[in-house]
Amino acid sequence: MIAIVSLLDEEHSRKVKSLIDQIEEHFGLTGVQMTPYPHITWLLADLGGEFQNLKECLRQVAGKAVPFNILTTGLGIFTGENPVLHIPVVRNQATNNFHYVLFRQVSKLGVGIPKYYQPDAWVPHFSLALADTNPEVVAEILQWLNEQNFNWNIHINNLAIMTQCNNRFLKEDVFYFKKQAVTALPG
Repeated sequence: MIAIVSLLDEEHSRKVKSLIDQIEEHFGLTGVQMTPYPHITWLLADLGGEFQNLKECLRQVAGKAVPFNILTTGLGIFTGENPVLHIPVVRNQATNNFHYVLFRQVSKLGVGIPKYYQPDAWVPHFSLALADTNPEVVAEILQWLNEQNFNWNIHINNLAIMTQCNNRFLKEDVFYFKKQAVTALPG
């Protein structure tokens, strides 16, 4: 299984990592550390033998992509026996369009993409706690984080591949967006 992600800029990567470290220190949770790089996940995929084709696909998508900003707000929970605490990313036209283009191009490779990463079901987010959680500790963390502001504006300018190695997802390759945003000329 591989993850197709965008790594966060330095400022927001530091903020997310700090929150994860504080959660580990105060609540003893380490499950989210399986991905040591703060990121937004666009797709998970079961590649089979398509790794080189995927790299070329992502290189092409990144080469045509224009950097854009994403917005976050509040905190969210994916419920279950081991709930996932996360910072939700607001879906907007830029995120939806980028996700759809990426999904369409990667799907052409014939790889397996889980249902929850398909365009109609995808919920973009940054995970703060997962895997070793329970409802009680997530409720405590929510109360602890309640006063913080999670209304962030984050610049996205890359695609990266993370590959699963034992119980961790490690960064394999990063492809930076090549196009520049068009700015309006002064009137």
